[in-house]
Amino acid sequence: MLTLKAQRRARDCDGKTRRDFLKIGGLGVGSLGLPGLLAAREQAAKSGLPTKNTSVVWLWLSGGPTHVETFDPKMSAPVEYRSVTGEAKTVLPGVSLGGNFQGMAKVADKMAFVRSFAHNDSGHGSGTHYVMTGYSNRNLDNGGLPTRPSIGSIASRIRGANNQVTGMPTYVRLGSISSDGPAFLGKAFAPFGSNAEAKQNMTLRTEVERIGDRRSLLNDFDRFKRASDASGLMDGLDAFEKQAFNLVLGQAPKAFDLSQEDPRVVARYGSGLGSQMLTARRLCEAGCGFVTLNYGGWDMHGQIEKAMNSRGPVVDQAVSAFVEDIYQRGLDQNILLVVTGEFGRTPKINRNAGRDHWGPLCTLALAGGGLKMGQTVGESDAKAYRPASKTIKPQDLMATVFDVLGIDQKTQFINQGGRPVYMIEDGHPIPELA
Repeated sequence: MLTLKAQRRARDCDGKTRRDFLKIGGLGVGSLGLPGLLAAREQAAKSGLPTKNTSVVWLWLSGGPTHVETFDPKMSAPVEYRSVTGEAKTVLPGVSLGGNFQGMAKVADKMAFVRSFAHNDSGHGSGTHYVMTGYSNRNLDNGGLPTRPSIGSIASRIRGANNQVTGMPTYVRLGSISSDGPAFLGKAFAPFGSNAEAKQNMTLRTEVERIGDRRSLLNDFDRFKRASDASGLMDGLDAFEKQAFNLVLGQAPKAFDLSQEDPRVVARYGSGLGSQMLTARRLCEAGCGFVTLNYGGWDMHGQIEKAMNSRGPVVDQAVSAFVEDIYQRGLDQNILLVVTGEFGRTPKINRNAGRDHWGPLCTLALAGGGLKMGQTVGESDAKAYRPASKTIKPQDLMATVFDVLGIDQKTQFINQGGRPVYMIEDGHPIPELA
């Protein structure tokens, strides 16, 4: 257990005394702390186990984004089915996106839009569980709990909870998503974030959402580093304990600090979601393996045109900036962006000028990851009800992400019943992206 304390005290909105510190512990299996975990990972690497320094940024559009007004506008369909926001013609011949996505249309040659992604589950909780874990769980809509680990937690279990060089958490949550946790893998592999569960593993008590207070915390880090150097503490630590200290004294804190970024890049991304997307890119550069973001408000049962005109441009600016950025920096081979939600929406406009829940066809777009971009994958039927080509299922998306992260498709773990289970049973990497 490693605890770093600062002198500054304050009370938060819950009335609790806050004393900035970072505590590292309980990151491995059983009593294995961070230094031991890092040592175990190095030993695994020396034994020849494959490793990849790739990352995934998972942008979740919670509420169920419409597939029609996002990436399959269907302007050839009757008026009550086609995109109410019109279309944005992309740089790909014959390919259009919804009318709110002019920026993404310009970088479409660096993206892939999957138009046959489906799972037939139209519940918010169960649909989310299906996409996040690859498995259906209808009990989620009736107060049940997740039964399968999320892809991010699986990545954390495979790679270890921290990057062995930078100390950066393997799995970081910038926005909470239902079913984004470890389930039977255990709390050690929960995402690092501001929630209580993640704090039991590795807690930066100045939460991600309070990074505005980061300057004071960084000053505390600097004071601690100077004090530890002066006392000779760092010289007395072995290599793995020094790696543990890197979590707070190395690259990790700087990755959250957007003041370290070129102001022109910050402006291109924009605020809000854009700032989170930029932070996600910086986290990946610093060694994070899986970052989740959640931009909600997509449960558009009424007045979908107005709602899309509000939400769509925000996503368009953030995603197009991110895609352009990773390609300009040569990170497109190392970082995969996934944009999706729990389900699509009914193709026919309802009496409230909105669309309802629809699991038979869903929204999905990808960029980077060393995959083949500049294409649409699959197609929907004439009115965007269902796939007209082979259905791409959540486990196929999961297998594609595994491939990018270098995770064995036949990975097994012991479940809560004490039995080994496959993380993927019938999914395969999307062949068009290979």
